[in-house]
Amino acid sequence: MAKVCPITGKRPVSGNRVSHANNKTRRRWEPNLQLKRIWVPSENRFVRMRVSARGLRTINKLGFEEAMRKAAKRTA
Repeated sequence: MAKVCPITGKRPVSGNRVSHANNKTRRRWEPNLQLKRIWVPSENRFVRMRVSARGLRTINKLGFEEAMRKAAKRTA
């Protein structure tokens, strides 16, 4: 399963871990994905999604359908 939020498009990013001695090694920052059940009123059922914390805030603000519509527009 990909570590990508379907609402915001957040995905892992990479960079350097820098020690006190200024040694650099590669590392990854993972998005804050949560497995959640989200109510979809148009289908009258719950949908399980791995969504980021920011994506949950977006769904709470706009509603599920509008958030998915904006996400589809962003990817297309």
